Amino acid sequence: MWGKAADAFRARLGDGLSRSGITLPWWAPLGISAFTGLPLVVAIAERDGRPPVAMTAAVLLAAGSAMLWVVTGRIAPSWAKSLAVLASVTVLLAYPVVPDFAPVMLAVLTAEVSAIAAGWLAFVVAAAGIGVLGAASATVGLVGFPVYTLAVLLGLCAGFTLRWYVRALDAERGKQEAVRDQAMLAERQRIAREVHDVVAHSLSITLLHLTGARHGLRTDRDIDEAVAALTEAERVGRAAMADIRRTVGLLAREPAGTKPLPDAGDIAELVAGTRAAGLDTRYTEEGDVGAVGAAAGLGLYRIAQESLANVVKHAPAATVAMRLRIEPEQARLTVRNRRSSDTRPAGDGSGLAGMSARADQLGARLLAGPEGGDWVVDVTVPLVPGAES
Repeated sequence: MWGKAADAFRARLGDGLSRSGITLPWWAPLGISAFTGLPLVVAIAERDGRPPVAMTAAVLLAAGSAMLWVVTGRIAPSWAKSLAVLASVTVLLAYPVVPDFAPVMLAVLTAEVSAIAAGWLAFVVAAAGIGVLGAASATVGLVGFPVYTLAVLLGLCAGFTLRWYVRALDAERGKQEAVRDQAMLAERQRIAREVHDVVAHSLSITLLHLTGARHGLRTDRDIDEAVAALTEAERVGRAAMADIRRTVGLLAREPAGTKPLPDAGDIAELVAGTRAAGLDTRYTEEGDVGAVGAAAGLGLYRIAQESLANVVKHAPAATVAMRLRIEPEQARLTVRNRRSSDTRPAGDGSGLAGMSARADQLGARLLAGPEGGDWVVDVTVPLVPGAES
């Protein structure tokens, strides 16, 4: 019950602040009201026996903005509240006491106005408060004018300090939100590239198997060969679905599986699967593949995967020569195949763009384009000494 009431109170106060264009947190005006109300209560108690009408007027003037919010849910304009509090303090100072808590209300008012209102209004309110104190000191003998004046000036400084703090906090929050949005966008782009690479390669291999099955049935009626090709196509499709689920599962908070992402050591298996599908692929590997870190290995694997998918798409009859050479400071992957009569530019899809993005993330150098009668993809990835594989 109390929790719901507190939530409703915070929501109503927050709505009032929002409609008034005040960026302070909900607890700030609540604290200001408390610091205004406490000196008011003490000042009234100090003036026991003074005219009830004057004391009642002082209370109503000082509490007018709070009562306005209770009735309407709206925050009183700063200038209106300032006039009311100044009038309330003026009434109270007409009956001076020692010590007097009424001037404390002026310090709190100055701090509040300088925190939420225009700067010129804050200086006007501070000057008006000091003027009220000076008039009371000159007419009714208010004791402690210098101390109260200093309190008003301290309130002015405190309000401006709070204003600057809130602005700095808002700027920092905006910066953090921008960084978070950029990180989310980069993660979504990375996942999109993962899905593209998986789908493009898997569909290419599946199409090769389907072509082999159709060829076997049409030319020599070899049902066993067709069944084997269709079975392999089914296996590739299921593996692709599992890979896609695991990749897309990165979008969720819960882990999507425990199977590790591929790395440079899996390129040989990738080539073997492509060769089994009917693409003439020759692969050589030099150096210690375990020296390639996880990020670099995944990037090399995806670039090799996309390169093979492009060959299947544009030159399925070509022979592919793939070479992975690992040196102490770098790993170099080269994929070369004969260009076909397919004159469509290789950049029609997002394959080359994805490879370029991966190379940029790894700080690698990527060259992809025609070289004589061949199409060559050549990527060199720097290796970090001591990186985990």
